[in-house]
Amino acid sequence: MAESGTRVLIVEDEPKLASLLADYLRAAGYDCEILGNGAEVVPAVRANPPDLILLDLMLPGKDGLDVCRELRSFSDVPIIMVTARVEEIDRLLGLELGADDYVCKPFSPREVVARVKAILRRVERSGEPAAVTGLIIDEDGYRASLDGQPLELTPVEFRLLKTLAETPGRVYSRDQLLDRLYDDHRIVTDRTVDSHVKNLRRKLAQVRPDQELIRSIYGVGYRLDL
Repeated sequence: MAESGTRVLIVEDEPKLASLLADYLRAAGYDCEILGNGAEVVPAVRANPPDLILLDLMLPGKDGLDVCRELRSFSDVPIIMVTARVEEIDRLLGLELGADDYVCKPFSPREVVARVKAILRRVERSGEPAAVTGLIIDEDGYRASLDGQPLELTPVEFRLLKTLAETPGRVYSRDQLLDRLYDDHRIVTDRTVDSHVKNLRRKLAQVRPDQELIRSIYGVGYRLDL
């Protein structure tokens, strides 16, 4: 059962489907709220942030991709996009905007509940002290260590590792990483991120040579596995 008070916001304009999802999620122990118009989502999240959002792609008022883009400008709330459009470009675009997962219609409500549980468990783990995974990040001191061994990182490599470690398992696009790496908004290319990832991987491998901690997701970006 879910922890009491865990809130899921269902954004779906098909009332029967929204009600069905809410029934299954409530049976699993989640509190649910339903919205049927994309334009209502951002004000609702600002007023009362949920723990996770099920976000339909095709919505009246404002489509799911625009909603996702707006949400990511101020919130890291987990987002599962629900779509009947299975074209690969939609999936990649959604990931670029920061969606955490996808469910394609038609789907089993039990599958949705399983996805919700998995993502919330991942978020809960990421909120634990980093020392649990062997990675310690000292943001004030710009220092990091892995398994007790200091990592000699450049400032950009430190920001890259810190960003990836904020949500282990989440895929960050190159554009999202670029936004975090440079404070002066200089013009750089995707290859710049790839170069920094390569250098960071090499330094992590000196501590854990048998484990690839930063994984490439082809055509999308990178994630940290701890």
